[in-house]
This record gives sequence, C-alpha cells and structure tokens, in this order.
Amino acid sequence: MRFQLLGPLSVTDGRDLVMLPPSKPTALLAALLLRPGSIVPTDRLRDIVWGEEHPTTAKTALQSCVLRLRRLFAKYGIEHQAVVAVAGGYRIDADADTLDLLHFRRLVARAAASGNDSELYTLRSALALWQGGLLSNVPSDLLHRDEVPRLAEERLRVLERVCDIELEHGRCREALVDLWEVTRVYPAHERFAEQLVEALYRTGRQTEALAEYRRIKGHLRERLGVDPRAELQRLELAILRGEDLGRAEPTRRRAAPSERTAIPDAPSSQDTPGALATPGSPGSLGSLGSSGSPTSPTSPGSPASPGSPGSPAPGDREAVATSIAAPIASPVAGPPPPPLPSVPGFTGREAEVGSLVHLLTAERPEGDAERAPFAVLSGAPGIGKTALALHVAHLVGRHFPDGCLLLPLTRPDGSPRPAEEAADELRRALPPGRGTGLSGGRSLLVLDDVVHPDQVRPLLTAYACGAAIVTSRMGLAALVATHGGTVHRLGALDPEQSQALLTAVVGRERIAAEPTAALTLAAACGHHPLALRIAAARLLTRPRLRLADYAGWLRNDPVGRLSLADDPRMSVPQRLDEALQRLPPALADAHLRLAGSPHHPLTTSGAAGLLGLPEDTAEQVIERLLDAGLLEEGQPGDFWTHDLLRAHARRAASSSVGHAPALLRPPRHGESPQLDGSRPAALR
Repeated sequence: MRFQLLGPLSVTDGRDLVMLPPSKPTALLAALLLRPGSIVPTDRLRDIVWGEEHPTTAKTALQSCVLRLRRLFAKYGIEHQAVVAVAGGYRIDADADTLDLLHFRRLVARAAASGNDSELYTLRSALALWQGGLLSNVPSDLLHRDEVPRLAEERLRVLERVCDIELEHGRCREALVDLWEVTRVYPAHERFAEQLVEALYRTGRQTEALAEYRRIKGHLRERLGVDPRAELQRLELAILRGEDLGRAEPTRRRAAPSERTAIPDAPSSQDTPGALATPGSPGSLGSLGSSGSPTSPTSPGSPASPGSPGSPAPGDREAVATSIAAPIASPVAGPPPPPLPSVPGFTGREAEVGSLVHLLTAERPEGDAERAPFAVLSGAPGIGKTALALHVAHLVGRHFPDGCLLLPLTRPDGSPRPAEEAADELRRALPPGRGTGLSGGRSLLVLDDVVHPDQVRPLLTAYACGAAIVTSRMGLAALVATHGGTVHRLGALDPEQSQALLTAVVGRERIAAEPTAALTLAAACGHHPLALRIAAARLLTRPRLRLADYAGWLRNDPVGRLSLADDPRMSVPQRLDEALQRLPPALADAHLRLAGSPHHPLTTSGAAGLLGLPEDTAEQVIERLLDAGLLEEGQPGDFWTHDLLRAHARRAASSSVGHAPALLRPPRHGESPQLDGSRPAALR
C-alpha cells in the first residue's frame, strides 16, 4: 500500500485508490506523513487539527483520532504502517515505496546523479506523481499555510530544471507547453518568465517574446514596484539586437515516399509516419496508438513457423544476414533521414525505461562485441510496447550516430513479413556503411510486431555492432534462448500512471477538477494504455463532457464503447478481435471460454474443467495463451485475464452463441492431445 500526499490525500494498493474524506483524522495523517519517521509533537498536532483554539477535550480527542486512523489502516490491510505513540508526540514510518513524497524525492536525487540521457525522463516521472490540488481534502489552515507552499516549491524547482534541459537541447516547443501554464499560475516567478521569453524567441516568435517580457515587467512594477532582474533585462536587449541565442529543433515534416527513416535525439510531430515505407506499403506504419505508439494495422493471419513466409529455413539464415550487409562499399555520409514519431503524453514504465537506457548505453564488455545488445518487449495488444520502444529510442538517440530506425515486421493484413524482405528494406534505409560499424557509428533498430524469432535473427547477426528493441505480442523465448537479451513483459498501468496519462493528454486543470471521477474512468479503462488514450481523445473532442458522466457511460459497455469513429484502428474491440484472428481457431475459442468464465484466478485444474480437457492438455493451452499475451500469471499456479479481455470475451460469447468452433477433444488411445484435430499441440 502507498500513501499519496502529492494531491488529495489518498491510499492506493497499486490497482484501486481510496481518497480519504475531509476529517480530523485525515488532517492528523497528513501532518504525520509530512514528517515521515520523525516525532511530531502533540501540541503541533493539536494546532494542525483544531487550529489555535483547542477544545478542552483536545488531548482525549487527539487520542480518538489516532484510534480511528488505526482502524482505517486495519480496514485496508496496512496495520504495519502503524501510528506510533512516543514520548511527547506521535510518529509514522514510511519509505519511498509507501509514500509518494519520498518516491518523488528519490527520483529527483536519482536524476541529479544520472547523466543527461535519463535525467529529463526521471524528472518528468517525478513530476507525474503530482495529481491535483495539494492536500485539497485536508481541513487544516495551518498545513495549507506552512506546508503546502514548501511542497509546491519542491515541484517548481524540478519543473525549472526540466525546462532548462529542454532549452539546452533545443526542444523549445516542448518547454513552451509547461512554461505557458506555470507562468500563468505564478505570474511573478521571474525565472519561468525568462525561460518562456527565451523559448518564444528561439522558435521565431520574437513579437510574442517581447510581449511576454512586457507582461512580467508590468506585473512586477505594479505589484511590487521593482524592475525585472538583470538576466531578464539582458535577454530583452539580446532580442532587440537580434542576437543568436540558439535555435529550436526544426518542426518535423511528413516523410516523402523515397526518404529513409531514422531519429536524432529529439521527438517529431505526431503525424510523421516514421516508417521505412509509405502508408499502404508492406512496411508502412499506422496512426499513433496506445500511449501514443504507432499502431500496426492487423487482420487475420497466423504466427509464422519455420518454413513459412515469415521465417527463413535454418540453413538460409546466414545467407539472409550476409545479403543485408552485402552492398557495403565505403562509408558515404548522407543527409539525416526524418525522425520517428514522438510519443506524446508518455507516462509510467520507470523501471523498464531505466533498464533499457542502461542496456543500450552501457559499455559493451570485451569479447561480446559481435553480439548486439537487444531487449524484447512483450505483452497484450495495445499495452504500449511500441510506445515504450520509441520513447526509449528518443532518449538514447545520441548514442547511435548511424540513426535509430523503425522496421515493422507485420504486413497490414496481419501476416508476418519474410526476413529477406525486411532485410532488403533495412538495407535500402541505411546508407552504405551505416549500421554495420564500417562508418564508425552504430544504429538502433526498433523491430516492431515480431511474430517469429526467425524474422529477427538475421537482422541481429548483420547489425551486431548496433542494438535492437524487439516488440511482440509473443514471448519469443526461442529468440532469447539463442541470442540472450533482456525481456520486459508489460502489463496494465497502475492508478497513478493512468491518471498521469489522462492528465498529460486531457490537461491538468480538467483532471484536477474531478480527480475521483478521473480515477473511476481509469479503472473503467482497466488502466490499459490504448483504452486510456481513446478515452482521453474522446474527452478532448467533447470539452463540456463531465468525467463522471463519461465514466458512468463507459462502465456499461467498456469494450464496445472504447472506439473512435474516425479511425477504426483506434478501437479496443477491433484490436482484440485481430489478436484472436492471429490464433488458431481452437486456441482462440479456448481463450474466450477461459476469459469469459467468472472463476478467476484460474488454475490448471480449473481450466481443464472449463475446457473439458485432461490437465496436461489444459496446461499446454495455458502456456500458449501466456505466450500470446492473453493471459497473465500471478502467484505460482494462478492465472488471470485482464478485465478488458474478460469483457471482450463475454461480449463475443453473447453475440455469437453456438458459433464457436469445436474445441480440443480428449485424445484417443495412442495419440497425442490435439488443438484442432489436425496436429499435435506442441507442433502448432
């Protein structure tokens, strides 16, 4: 369990969040959490809870508040977070895992100790912990007078550093998003005003920059009777003289069909295709999907197997790998290709981002230079695999002088692309010498929506001097077994991350106005990134729609109503339908039966009973559904299905009663258990 102070005081277990009601025990808890591990004197607590005029029974009433807190902790199973009575006062112990304020400070300290590559991301992760008005449900004038301004100052210092980093790297447009808001909330804050004026000027908006300078100057003179500080005055003079203060990174244009795709350090605009081919071609990239990730359009197909179009025969892999690097002559420098799509509103995944950044930027040990470091990102459809890969690629781009390239490995119809076809496209995208080490640099490949390990192996061999991030709905255990690498299986976001995503897309003001409804909405979306992105987009297009009304409407049919009419690919039911169409019919039917069952978590014996199969056959089914990202493993032997997948299964069952294909039959004597009456399960 974790306490949340950086907003309304609340308690969360990582899935559900309870906002405490305004009351004296809530004020007492806030006072103790603001000084975790320290003794708060009894007199100070009385002042916080009752103000300066204590009731005659304040001592007894304070003890009653402590008792009510302990009962609250017992109700939510957090007795270990006890309020401890000590001589002269009370104390509550907490750490960064149980209190968001300490987690925020730990992230800030970690960012200060890290290099430039991850400092910005870590600081933004820290800022994402702030949700809504500080202690807005805590009825204590003393805390709002003394403590809230101190906490707000901690946030402002971090935000100032974030804007400094953005400006240092030329990302002035990204900085403007934060600076417009903070300068209106804190109109007398000169440093933020200075950053805003600089960002406007460097993006070519000189008139607006001078107007903003006049605003802060007039405000300071009218309210305080002082002139702007010397740094601001020098900045105005530099603008009037037309001095070069550095340029913002150029706005990204749409890639032409003949152009190659790579990314420098900075993200691009959302509508940049960012693929190795134009829309409609075999390797084209769809629109932005969950958490801002590009969606790869899919339709019925089946996983590739050795010998299928999506994977070369084992004896051909070396030939494919050789063909990739064959045309290299001498290094030829060419113009930098256009960048990949940015990932707007990316939040959460701190552990995965940190691990991936370290993997891709760490020094490679001697003797391991011929094997490319790579990571596999797996998980359910729409869970944000591509978004995470692109976000990390932007963070580490400067470590790969030959560029970062996105290569979709699934065709628009959902079938896997043959490895040789993908290799040819990659060879055309990279100038001669690039990506292989002959140019003196390295490339980062983002191999998206992989179906079979043999699609990837030749590429990893040919570009061993670089690195790769592989995304797949499958676990790709065979690839990891032969090539090493790290594996990150992505699940749903936690409530804090879900609310941070909604805030980033919809806007802080609208979410802060209905924080409880925002949590309800995130829960209705199952904390699923694609679902949250769709819900946020609908809210943006309907500014008068209350979050509470939308959440109530959505809960009546969470799957059917998580779609956008103007883009069929931005649809939870369609994404899940397509995922099932990639499976053999019998396995898809097994998923629908298990997910639609009210019995969760599942066990092997329970699954066997639901499917009418022997336990060893049911175990095979579970293993394959786990590998396909349609089932998750909890405690050893327990399995569960995401809420949206369960709702989708119930919806499919109600709309196609009697249409499901025949499932696995019990094996006859002398034969192996089969999935569809045609081949043994282990071979499919």
